[in-house]
Parts: sequence; C-alpha cells; structure tokens
Amino acid sequence: MASDRRPGDAGEADRPDPVELGVQLLERLEHAELSLAELMDRIETVSTQPATTRAIIEEAEKRGIIERDGDAVKPSSGRFLTFESEVVERPGDYECERCGKPLSVGHFIRLEAGELGPFGSSCIETVTGRRD
Repeated sequence: MASDRRPGDAGEADRPDPVELGVQLLERLEHAELSLAELMDRIETVSTQPATTRAIIEEAEKRGIIERDGDAVKPSSGRFLTFESEVVERPGDYECERCGKPLSVGHFIRLEAGELGPFGSSCIETVTGRRD
C-alpha cells in the first residue's frame, strides 16, 4: 500500500504534495458514482494516512470535484485521463501500488502535482474508473 512517502523520493522538497495529488486524481476519475469504500481505494494509491485521506476528501469537496451523499460519492469534473499522454507505460521491475503484484510493465498516471504508480494493467483501469 502507498504512504505519503513515494518510492524513489530524493527528499522532502522533491515530494509531491499528497493532498494535491489526491485531489487531482479524484478530479480525473471516470466513475459516475462510487461508494465511499471505492473512493478510499483510489485515495490509498496516494496515501494511507488517515489525516491525509481526510484532507484529500475535504479539499475535493471544497473545490466541487466530488459530491457526497451518505455513502455515495459522485465525481463532478468530467475531466478524464488521456491514456496516450497522461497514463504512460514503462518497462521495468515494479510492484503495483494498488494490489502489490509484481509487474514487468508499470502504468503511471501523470498529474500536474506529480506522478502516481506503478499500476498493473487491470489496476490502472480500476483506479481511473475505466473498469469497476
């Protein structure tokens, strides 16, 4: 599972802001609606720290990126990731950030705040909302 410290970080100054990274990820989800548990699954690719995950959700709500109705969450931006430019594949020896499986090709999400990944081919579709 992910934490606020990303693999390969050189130092504090080089780390992306996990809250901004999480908000930008939520802004690009293709789901029409998710449960709160499904939303947490996506956020945990950025951070598993309770304070950070709470800050991501609160900031996304404040900016109008998501709307919560009980356990239902609706992304509202309508902006989706472009797989050719914002989701890139890189060969290498990786472990999926979502499921932990070993990978020979990693899928990485490029956002303004930083990069998320690596993910396997199935997990990248789940994280982005192209598949449940």
